[in-house]
Amino acid sequence: MDFAFTPDQQELRDAARSFLAERYPAERVAELAESDAGWDPGSWRELAELGWLGVTISEERGGAGLGSVEQAILFEELGRALYPGPYFSTVALALPALGPEEQARVAAGEARWSAEVDGLVPDLALVERVVTDQGAAPAEGETLETTDSTRRLGRLAPGARDPLPGSVDRARAFTALAAEAVGIAGRVLEWAIEHARTREQFGRPIGVYQAISHPLADTYVEAELARSLAYWAAWSLDEDAAQAPVAAAAAKSFAAEAAVAACERSIQVHGGIGFTWEHPLHRYYKRAQWIESFGGFPAAQRAEVAAALLD
Repeated sequence: MDFAFTPDQQELRDAARSFLAERYPAERVAELAESDAGWDPGSWRELAELGWLGVTISEERGGAGLGSVEQAILFEELGRALYPGPYFSTVALALPALGPEEQARVAAGEARWSAEVDGLVPDLALVERVVTDQGAAPAEGETLETTDSTRRLGRLAPGARDPLPGSVDRARAFTALAAEAVGIAGRVLEWAIEHARTREQFGRPIGVYQAISHPLADTYVEAELARSLAYWAAWSLDEDAAQAPVAAAAAKSFAAEAAVAACERSIQVHGGIGFTWEHPLHRYYKRAQWIESFGGFPAAQRAEVAAALLD
């Protein structure tokens, strides 16, 4: 098991970070989050042209034919940018349940899907179809009021369901969320470090004081541990299927808590500005809380890990 990125994987990360930084600076994310649509529909075609919608789909079906580690790299970068759009819903939740023809349509940017998990559907208003335990359903229902305006939830309306070849792969979904959480933790830590270096009190940068520096060190340690767990889970999806559910549950549990803690500490380091609507930190905090709660809180995932260990 080698967690060092290959040159191709590093190139993918660099390209993704550059593209997302240019297309989705914090000001653009804020604009989209506060809009009625909640995202830029034109971005779907862009992601298809980049090959991001079909990373793990075979080349015969129009995908890139890459692995789950490459997929995790993209989810980390999308989390870092706080991309608003149905990428997680389509690629992590719905895609494994779809047949070859529909997967090809997703890879080409011609379809958007989500999935119902514990009665909730992420991005219901942004997709066309929804994967459920009973089959595929039209994306019709009620949009709920939630704190995270970059990833809105909904409830499906009752109705008929069409057969599907598969179902939601919770291990794959948890791995994606863990990678997103790693991206969030890394980004808010960078902002906190920059502020601690430049903000002065009593004639000195605030970073020299232990009340600031020690929480930043804690955040760094937790973020790196979360990254290791997230990429272990991604590796397991392709290389050790029996271990994947436990790895994914452990990764989602730890990474979600690390992201929430990173946001809270970054807000505290920033002081008053960290609590303002204009600063992007509150959106990252809300997404981190969304990740922490979706599919069950960390205690539920730790119970899964415990059950697997004692089985």
